[in-house]
Amino acid sequence: MAASTETTAGNPPSENPIGRLREAFNRLSAQQKIAFAVAIAAIIAVVVGTALWSKQPEWKVLFSNLNEKDGGNIVASLEQQNIPYRMSSSGAILLPAERVHEVRLKLASQGLPRGGMVGFELMENQKFGISQFAEQVNYQRGLEGELARTVMSIGAVQSARVHLAIPKPSVFVREDQKPTASVMLNLYPGRSLDAAQIAGITHLVSSSVPQLQSGNVSIIDQDGSLLSSLKNKSTEAGLDATQLKYVRELESSIVRRIEDILRPVLGPDNYKVQVAADLDFSQSEQTAETYRPNGTPESTIIRSRQSNETASVNAGPSGGVPGALTNQPPVPATAPLTNPPTGTQPAGARQATAGQPGQVDAAGVTAPLNAAGQPISTSKNSTINYEVDKTVRYTKQGMGAIRRLSAAVVVNHRRELDAKTGKEAGKPLAEAEMKQINDLVREAMGYSKERGDSISVANAPFTLIEKTEADTPLWKDPANIELGRELIKYLLLAGIVAFIYLKIIQPSLKTMFPPPEPEADAETPAGVAGAAGHITVDGADGEPGEENVEIDQYAIKLQKARDIAQADPKAVANILKDWMNANG
Repeated sequence: MAASTETTAGNPPSENPIGRLREAFNRLSAQQKIAFAVAIAAIIAVVVGTALWSKQPEWKVLFSNLNEKDGGNIVASLEQQNIPYRMSSSGAILLPAERVHEVRLKLASQGLPRGGMVGFELMENQKFGISQFAEQVNYQRGLEGELARTVMSIGAVQSARVHLAIPKPSVFVREDQKPTASVMLNLYPGRSLDAAQIAGITHLVSSSVPQLQSGNVSIIDQDGSLLSSLKNKSTEAGLDATQLKYVRELESSIVRRIEDILRPVLGPDNYKVQVAADLDFSQSEQTAETYRPNGTPESTIIRSRQSNETASVNAGPSGGVPGALTNQPPVPATAPLTNPPTGTQPAGARQATAGQPGQVDAAGVTAPLNAAGQPISTSKNSTINYEVDKTVRYTKQGMGAIRRLSAAVVVNHRRELDAKTGKEAGKPLAEAEMKQINDLVREAMGYSKERGDSISVANAPFTLIEKTEADTPLWKDPANIELGRELIKYLLLAGIVAFIYLKIIQPSLKTMFPPPEPEADAETPAGVAGAAGHITVDGADGEPGEENVEIDQYAIKLQKARDIAQADPKAVANILKDWMNANG
């Protein structure tokens, strides 16, 4: 690279870069200086703003849907703690993302937000000497607030209000009134409460107030619908959401079992399964007593036995001639009357009676000897009670028993490559394969013939639905939209910087550093340089330098002065004379 050195007569330009910049800046006019300074400041501001914009914190919602009182208290607390916040157009309070959870914990320690209602904390600041009426009112307000907070803990409830009507206690029974309650619920959009949840809210409120019956609790929603009547109608009709949920869960379980066993065989998307379950939710109780007939004599058990034997001597008819002598009975025979002993009388007894004089033993009955000739009547009764077998069975059938199951399975044709056309075509399954699939489904669902279950397995070709994925235009893609916003932001900033540079800075730089004038003849710029006393040193090879040395503005002015002196030497002499007199 050629090196060039300039020496100027008179006042040479400063070799200090700062000084040269100052001299170049002084070449600008006052308006250009102001515009140049403003442009530099604008560029610096844009760069710094872009850096801060890219590093600004992400704002997240701290609380939303606050009432005026809670919102004011939260804002006052944030200002007291010097925490930056913003308010969105919807009224939500925004905080930097990294401080949301911290601030929520701090506000929770202060009891914020209160939800526009007060609880039992109202009883903490009661003044001394408060009247009983005011104390009762505060207690009722606190109880209503606590019940409302509890009801709001349900997921579908956005806000709630509870009104209690508690009458004054009376000593007269006729004037005694029961308390009542009313609950107003504001549900989230798209959500609803089922009968079980409504019943839970009813019992929650009724259990919190003494002597409050569940029938005296009224519940309405934001639309004015009476939800408590819905609960009563559902209960009376016997409808239970849990029963329907159990049926769906049972059917889904059977469908999953069938799909799990068909997936390895047929592959995915080659079958469809549907199951219908008929369940019995009736609850029955049964008590039965069973008596078994008498068994063999060896197995019988005697509970009790009773025997009764009686004997009497019948007196013969009286005869003879009336009178004292004739009324006497005939004298019995003197010969003893004996009978063989009976088996019913023990031997010892027979010996004892036989040995007694004047006694006769007949048919097991001992009679006096003088009555041996008269007839004897005997009777014998025996009663035996046996133990009888008895079985008492108490049966209570549970709810949800399966009455009947129905399953329908459709299997797609097997896709095979056609040798003629070279395209895939559906082919029905063989009978053996269909029978195998039928058996697998039967076992998987728990088929029972006694229960009356039914199963149907069909083989049919599925309709091929070509999935045409709609190509989302680039301008509708959310990711592209977000990227476009970022690009537009940075392009806008780049456009502003380019405008400032091209319209303000670049013209100023041209004025500050003008380009070298073209060489028209020998007098310029070489002549000017020679007149100004410049000495140009070329490279070592004697060739012109690669970089031309710009003619200094000082040399140009000096040459102009020389031209004026040559044109009017008298005027120049007067000017020099005035300068010398002024300096002297």
